[in-house]
Amino acid sequence: SGLIGHNWAMVFAAGGFKVKLYDIAQQQLTNALETIHKQLKEMEKSGSLKGDLSAEQQFALISVCTDLKAAVEGATFIQECTPENLELKKKIFGQLDLIVGDNVILSSSTSCLLPSKLFTGLKHVKQCIVSHPVNPPYFVPLVEIVPHPETDPSTTERTYALMKKIGQSPVKLNREIEGFVLNRLQYAVISEAWRLVGEGIISPTDLDLVMSDGLGMRYAFIGPLETMHLNAEGISNYCERYSEGVRLVLNTFGPVPEFSGEIVQKVNQAMSEKIPVVPKVLDARRKWRDECLTGLAKLKKQMKSD
Repeated sequence: SGLIGHNWAMVFAAGGFKVKLYDIAQQQLTNALETIHKQLKEMEKSGSLKGDLSAEQQFALISVCTDLKAAVEGATFIQECTPENLELKKKIFGQLDLIVGDNVILSSSTSCLLPSKLFTGLKHVKQCIVSHPVNPPYFVPLVEIVPHPETDPSTTERTYALMKKIGQSPVKLNREIEGFVLNRLQYAVISEAWRLVGEGIISPTDLDLVMSDGLGMRYAFIGPLETMHLNAEGISNYCERYSEGVRLVLNTFGPVPEFSGEIVQKVNQAMSEKIPVVPKVLDARRKWRDECLTGLAKLKKQMKSD
């Protein structure tokens, strides 16, 4: 019932589904419900509430439970949101494997643990899948659906259909790979950003500006492949024109950074001057980020309908 868990609860409730939010600590659940109620009311007031139901109607769909068996009784879809710890997640899925039937889907929010490490050996492995959201899931709709080698195709299709139904933007990976897709792309950007700052080419704040006021402007609406397509007379023409230059630049990329030492201090100092590492300040900046994402989502929805 932490950040990811209560965001998922809100997303499913927005889609009109009954949700049972499970945690081992009652206080965690109490805190989650307070946060959810506050957020739903705030979004309703600002006109950014998802779904067709009112904030109170959505909140009424969410109940809490500290007993795992009672929490999953009658469920058709279970979304696990424990911390990114392999042994903890395996323990939870091992417990679920003993109490669920043959129709429920067992889904994990993991951002990097491979399905083969999570689900291998479970009796219900055919019903297991990763549904990796982007943090925070309520404001960023992408969900990466990653099957275990033994996942039944119907599990993938049902998960994909459910995500579409609740307003998310699911993508299907044909097979598992370290980091899935989003983090592989993200880490490639982080890696080169780190090298450029470390080599003194650009300051940390200017580096972030390259993304927020440059690449990010385009990537909010189109991906890198469509960008290539539109930046020339199609992909084939782009490759004819630019492939030599692209390869030339890529060959100058350095090794994977260690993310330690002086560069950490340099980047940390720059980021801390902009956003001090104080809970109140960080929370305020996260709230601002979420408001920006909400506004962008509204704009994209409006542009699609136009």
